[in-house]
Amino acid sequence: MKAVKNKKLDPQKSIERAVALRKSVSGSEFSHEGKTYSWKSKMERVALVRKGIPYGSIEMIGTRMAMPVHQMLKIVDIPQTTYNKKKKENSVLDGRDSEFILLLTELIDFGNEVFNNEIEKFQRWLKKNNVSLGGNTPESLLDTTTGIQEVKNALNRIEFGNLA
Repeated sequence: MKAVKNKKLDPQKSIERAVALRKSVSGSEFSHEGKTYSWKSKMERVALVRKGIPYGSIEMIGTRMAMPVHQMLKIVDIPQTTYNKKKKENSVLDGRDSEFILLLTELIDFGNEVFNNEIEKFQRWLKKNNVSLGGNTPESLLDTTTGIQEVKNALNRIEFGNLA
């Protein structure tokens, strides 16, 4: 049996690795009506949230998740009439709703990555009951930030080969 040599922890190398990882984060983006909204860091996301994103982006997210607009509006908790009016006026979502759409965008990007860009496979996974989510479907949890994080955790488990 081989003796395992313990390496001494080098905090500086750990910090350097973490900084490199943080810099390598690809970020997320989406396009709506010819305009691209992108962010590579949390601070860029904060700036985008403060500016607001268009109401029409709700429909774009729904399309990416194979979900009808009325179902997306339930998730974001916006009445259909308000959505129709604000979209027609080219209004932007408030901070909370903008952030919610950006979080969903990041989740979709991550889910597609985990499922090797097999978009339909990821969309099917969103609709299936999941043991690691208490028997709920992932899409049923997307109406809260905690639910979004739990779905992200389930995707992490899939990525690293654990049951999810």
